[in-house]
Amino acid sequence: MRILITNDDGINAPGLEVLTAIATEIAGPQGEVWTVAPAFEQSGVGHCISYTHPTMIAELANRRFAAEGSPADCVLAGLYHVMKDTPPDLVLSGVNRGNNAAENTLYSGTIGAVIEAALQGLPAIAMSQYYGPQNLNIDNSFEAAAVHGAHVVRQLLAHGFDDTPQDGYRTFYNVNFPPVPAADVKGTRIVRQGFRHDTNFGVEAQTSPAGRKFLWVRGGPQNVPTAEGTDANANLAGYISVTPMRADLTAHDRLDALAKVFDTK
Repeated sequence: MRILITNDDGINAPGLEVLTAIATEIAGPQGEVWTVAPAFEQSGVGHCISYTHPTMIAELANRRFAAEGSPADCVLAGLYHVMKDTPPDLVLSGVNRGNNAAENTLYSGTIGAVIEAALQGLPAIAMSQYYGPQNLNIDNSFEAAAVHGAHVVRQLLAHGFDDTPQDGYRTFYNVNFPPVPAADVKGTRIVRQGFRHDTNFGVEAQTSPAGRKFLWVRGGPQNVPTAEGTDANANLAGYISVTPMRADLTAHDRLDALAKVFDTK
């Protein structure tokens, strides 16, 4: 198996080392793991692509490339440049430092990479490591992902990609590992994307020594549980969350009602 890996924390991020180990285990001794990751951190860029300017790419080592672009750019670079003659069988993104559960999903470059892979017709899985008091200061804060990641990927490869695309939109997966040591992981839950109420991004203004105004984007607390049966709720209870997703943003439940309102015949 040939696997393309990327992230949004950057080519030197420790979570990418964890993902490399997971991908190497999945690929097996006869497989290949190719890395195309952002040269610099790209957290919060979502599914953006560098549509209006070129992306510089550099080969750092065998099958290891850094691109000055977004995670979605890195997927495109991998498919159409780095691996154009031997395309990957799977795309993995992560392991993100911090959760990409609930509303974080919509901002995440980690998720943006697998959205692009799915749009390109490839199986794709994003992985993120939730942080909290129980794992923040242990020797390996990515321990839960490192120990359990390969098993989750194997299960999804065996059972998660046999569906028919919905109007062309393929399923991809968002996996979040709970903020606990690996031994304390209780299991895996298949859940919906949640929503943290009263946890929003905002800005904080600061004035530089030169008198210029700067705005820092800041988020809200991450330890707020979401509804039962959703991602952050499962994570905070000690479970790995697996959420099947598609890049169709249609609010399907509103279609029929609005059609009746606008039906003038």
